[in-house]
Amino acid sequence: MNKSEILEEMSFNEKRLLLAMSELKDKGKCTPDDLIKLKRFELEAEVMGAASWLSMKGLVTIEESSSRLFMLTDRNAVTKGLQERRALTAIDRKGGSMDLAQLAEELPDGDDKIAIGWLKKKGLADIFKEADRKVITLTDAGRKTLKTKMPDEELLERMFSNAVHEKDADPSMIRDLKGRQGMIEEKITTSRRISLTSLGEEIITMGIELREQTAQLTVESLQSGRWKDMEFRKYDVQTFAPSVAPAKKHPLSRLADEIRNIFVQMGFTEIDEEYVQPAFWNMDVLFTPQDHPARDLQDTFYLQEPSLIRIDDEELVKKVKEIHETGGDTGSTGWGGMWSREKAEQALLRTHTTVNTIKHLSENPDPPVKVFSLSRIFRNESIDATHLPEFTQIEGIILDEKGNFDMLVSLVKGFYGRMGFDKIRIRPAYFPYTEPSLEVEVFFNGRWMELGGAGIFRPEVVAPFGVKYPVLAWGFGFERLAMLKWNIRDIRDLYVSDIDLLRKNTIF
Repeated sequence: MNKSEILEEMSFNEKRLLLAMSELKDKGKCTPDDLIKLKRFELEAEVMGAASWLSMKGLVTIEESSSRLFMLTDRNAVTKGLQERRALTAIDRKGGSMDLAQLAEELPDGDDKIAIGWLKKKGLADIFKEADRKVITLTDAGRKTLKTKMPDEELLERMFSNAVHEKDADPSMIRDLKGRQGMIEEKITTSRRISLTSLGEEIITMGIELREQTAQLTVESLQSGRWKDMEFRKYDVQTFAPSVAPAKKHPLSRLADEIRNIFVQMGFTEIDEEYVQPAFWNMDVLFTPQDHPARDLQDTFYLQEPSLIRIDDEELVKKVKEIHETGGDTGSTGWGGMWSREKAEQALLRTHTTVNTIKHLSENPDPPVKVFSLSRIFRNESIDATHLPEFTQIEGIILDEKGNFDMLVSLVKGFYGRMGFDKIRIRPAYFPYTEPSLEVEVFFNGRWMELGGAGIFRPEVVAPFGVKYPVLAWGFGFERLAMLKWNIRDIRDLYVSDIDLLRKNTIF
C-alpha cells in the first residue's frame, strides 16, 4: 500500500491523533493523558484505538510498561495498630509477662491468636508453660520494639496517605502484609507512550484534512438525501481483523453423535447402566473366574463405601455358582474350586460396558434384541500416551434366531466401513465370555491397528437367563478410534482443555 492509499483510508480518529501529535510541544511523542489534558480526546480508549490501527500501518509505535501499586484497605491497622503492637502494649502493662487467657480478653475476636503468631515470627515474645497455664513473655527484641516502630508499621503509615510503588517497598514485607487478609490490595497500572515513525511524519506533511466520516448508510440519510454530502470511510481489505470462531461441539462429542447415528440407522437402541456395580454383574455373570488377574486391585477400582452390594436374586446366584464350580447343565466343566459369594458382591467401578448389555439380556431373553451403549468405564491403569484410568467403550449385542459368526463379522466390518476405514481384517482372539472370539484391525498410516474385540456369548454366560439363541457381542475402543481419525499420538490430548485447539478444529 502506498502513502496516498494509507492517507486516503485512515479513519477520522486516526487522522485526529496524527494531527494532535504533530501540534504538541514534544512533537511525535505523547501519552494518552497528554492528549486528554489538552482536550484533543475525551477517553483513553479513543486514543489507544486509533493508535493501535496506526501502529499496524507503521505510522506510530506504542511502548507499554506496567507497575504495581499497593494501597491500604484496612485503615484500622494504622489507627488502632497491628495486633502484635496491641499485644506488646498489653503485655508490657503486665510487667512483660502475661497469661494467654488474659491476652485473649485484651484482644478478643481471635486477634490474640493473630498477635501470638506474629510475635513469635518476629521474635518479639516467647511462650512458656507454668504449672497448668501458658504465659507469653516479651523478649529483648520485644522490649526494644516498645519504643520504636516496626518496618511494616512504617510502610502501612505511608500507605495510609498514598499508594506505595513496588520499587519503594520490601517484597518480603509486601508478601507478609498480603497474607493478612483484607489489609492491603494491589493495583497494576499500565503506562503507554505513543511515538511517530518516520512514515507517520511523512503522512502528516502530505496534508491531513479532518472531516467526519461514516461507515454505514441509514434509512434517515437515504430518505433525506444527506448521503450525497457524506464522506464514507473506505475499507482496507488487507487490514488485520481478529478471526471469529463459531460455536461448535467438542470433536469427541461429534464423534459420539456419529457413532450413535450409525447404530440407530442399523436398527439398534441405546442403553446404559450405573457406573458402580457388584463384581457379580461385572465379572461372575460373564463367566470370568474369581482368580482372574482382572479382579486384582492393580486392574480394578474397588469401593470402600459401599464395599459390598447385596445380590437379592437367590435363584440367579445359585445358577451362576453352579456354572463356575461345575459348569451346571451347559456341558462345560466350569472353573472348579469353591465360588465365593463375598467376592461376587464386592462393589467396584465397572471395567466394561458389557454390564449394560448382559443386564438388558437378563430382562429380555427372547429375540429379537439389538442394543448398544457408548459410555464410561474405569480401569486401574497408569496414565501414559495410550492409557487412561477412565475412558469410553462402544458395546453392543444382537440376539437373533439366525445369529451366527458371519453375521457378527458383517456387522463389525459394516460399522468400521461407515466410520471411513476401507481396509478391515478379522483375526482370532480369546475372551473369557465369548467363543468363538475375534479382534478387528484396520489399516491406517501404513500399518494394521487393533480397535476392539467381538464374539458369541458362551453358553455359561447366557444359560442363567434362559437364552436359547446365539448372542453376538462386541466392544470397541472409542478414544483409540478418535486417535486414528485425527492422527493423535497421545490419548491425553483428547481431553486437554485447549480452547484454541477447539476453535481451529473443523466443524465437519
